[in-house]
Amino acid sequence: MAFSEPQKNIEQLELKPGERVADLGCGVGAYSLAAAPLVGVDGKVYAVDIQKDLLERLRQEADRQGWRNIEVVWGDVERVSGSGLADGLVDAVIMANVLFMTKSVYTTVAEVKRILKGRGRLLVIDWSETFGGLGPQPGDVFDKSKARQAFEGNGFVLRREFQAGDHHYGLIFQKN
Repeated sequence: MAFSEPQKNIEQLELKPGERVADLGCGVGAYSLAAAPLVGVDGKVYAVDIQKDLLERLRQEADRQGWRNIEVVWGDVERVSGSGLADGLVDAVIMANVLFMTKSVYTTVAEVKRILKGRGRLLVIDWSETFGGLGPQPGDVFDKSKARQAFEGNGFVLRREFQAGDHHYGLIFQKN
């Protein structure tokens, strides 16, 4: 196993050409860049983050790699309608290393639910532990059971779990 491999982890979401996907809290865009070829030229990746400098870096990298299907979106997923995306817009949502930083988990869950189509899929990847000074402080780790509780308690069904890296867990949910 490796630290955490976006290319490998994104395969768990089973994205198809033409689908729309939102990468919430995209950071530098590793998952957005991994999703772009999977949804293809007829699909769209909405890369949402609150940090404008990271969005600009992602925009430049997407341009460098020739991905015209990535749209960077400044937004705050901890606010109602904060992603700036329309209701029921996306087929899938990616949340990688976001939950441990979230102060308002249930607002974030509600935002995911709002933008996701019925029966849409959600990929959650987060830290299972702190490691060598990387990742969250031990008290900030948002463990797998808390993630399951947050989403399952709000209309999502767990489809499967997977090992997302040596220090990460992965969960695939479906919106009911």
